Amino acid sequence: MKNDRLNHAGHLWAFASLTASMGAKSHYRRRRDEQHSDWHAAAQRNLFNRLLGQLYHCLKNRRLFDELAAFPPPGEALGAAAA
Repeated sequence: MKNDRLNHAGHLWAFASLTASMGAKSHYRRRRDEQHSDWHAAAQRNLFNRLLGQLYHCLKNRRLFDELAAFPPPGEALGAAAA
């Protein structure tokens, strides 16, 4: 079932985060340019899914949002995965 209100809110949230968050903007740019060559809408949907996952994590664990944990720099993400 499609939730149009959640879809619209997610679109606005992802769009606003592109200017407010450097981590979100770099994630979006990676999706658009290097890694996946996504279209704008697909990269924005992926960013919304990432933000929604981070919101769930913060609510579940009663923690504040940490941009560095949510969007680690590309070099650190690879180092953490290998360790």
